[in-house]
Amino acid sequence: MNRHLVNTLVKRYLRFDPEHPFIFLSAILAFFGIAIGVTVLIIAMAIMNGMEKEFEKRLFVMNYPLTIYPKVRGAVDEDLLETLENKFLDLKFSPYMQAQVLVRKESTLKGGLLFGIDPEREKEVNPVFAKAYTKPFEKYGVIIGKPLARELGIEKGDKIMFLFSRMEPAGLSFMPLTKRFVVEGLFRSGLNAYDESYYYTTFRTFEKILKRDKREYDGIHIESKNPMRDIELIRSELPSSVGIMGWWQQNGNFFAAMQMEKRALFIVLMLIILIASLNIVSSLLMTVMNRRKEVALLLSLGASRKEIMQLFFRLGLIIGVGGIVVGTVLGIGGMELLGSFDIISLPEDVYGTSRLPLDLDWKDFAKIIAGALFITLFSSLYPAKKASQIDSLNVLRNE
Repeated sequence: MNRHLVNTLVKRYLRFDPEHPFIFLSAILAFFGIAIGVTVLIIAMAIMNGMEKEFEKRLFVMNYPLTIYPKVRGAVDEDLLETLENKFLDLKFSPYMQAQVLVRKESTLKGGLLFGIDPEREKEVNPVFAKAYTKPFEKYGVIIGKPLARELGIEKGDKIMFLFSRMEPAGLSFMPLTKRFVVEGLFRSGLNAYDESYYYTTFRTFEKILKRDKREYDGIHIESKNPMRDIELIRSELPSSVGIMGWWQQNGNFFAAMQMEKRALFIVLMLIILIASLNIVSSLLMTVMNRRKEVALLLSLGASRKEIMQLFFRLGLIIGVGGIVVGTVLGIGGMELLGSFDIISLPEDVYGTSRLPLDLDWKDFAKIIAGALFITLFSSLYPAKKASQIDSLNVLRNE
């Protein structure tokens, strides 16, 4: 194959032709269409990955890597805790008790979960709690979320009323058990669903108010660097009356929905590149039609059909790959711009962060480039094949 001939003709056909400006305009539209499509795909996938990892990080903290729960009342106790701690020395365990409560401040009522914990153990598995826990709990002390405190108009040191589901006799009727707590700390996880409904106090409070046995727990939270591996190791040591679950199992539907949304977004945005590639097809076909005489003459002078096909295929490839390269540069540049400056601000109470999270996974990047290249190659192939099938005798006879 005469590469010099092909390269010379490629350079010539890429130049602006004043006699056929629409061909050049169509090629430019294809170029920018693919570039914009790749740019949008890169930024969109980075945002989707960033949001997913942001939620994952926050849910990971508040849901704990692993949680042991009883299938039978009283199955999780001090003996089980000691056995696990002696068996898994590299893991940290925090037993807990819990009760459903209502928080009352004047006429405002909020429902949530009150956890009884050992503060020293809990701060080892929950960094959000560790930041809020600055001194030992006083009698009937509690730590609540900052959004709840802001909504109720209370601060550290103020008192807050808790209503328990347990009923107590009051004269001729029964009334819910109530107790006034002192707010000793405020935490902020970034997710209002947890910040407004999780409250922490001590085991001593549960034993005093709810008459709970201090050796029986409602579950054990576990800190693990590799929870997906450790869950199987721990499960093999647990009795049949006790179960264990990971944070990903507690939020499986949420992350499955995000993955489905991510795939749907990828497909929809890839259609932008597909539509832009139609301009490559139309541009090359118009070039073929306007260069029929030249192609026929080249064939009659000894040029092979393979060289003609390579010529037009390379034209389409230059337009498409050029658009992909420019789109990649613009996409990465757009990520840097959005990540460095607060161009887009998010409501922190909804998303848990005020800055737009961006994190482009290399697998998604590879899929974008591979998909765009495939569309470009396929779009260039048909016009190139049609050009190589020109009947030089008929064209020259008619000309």
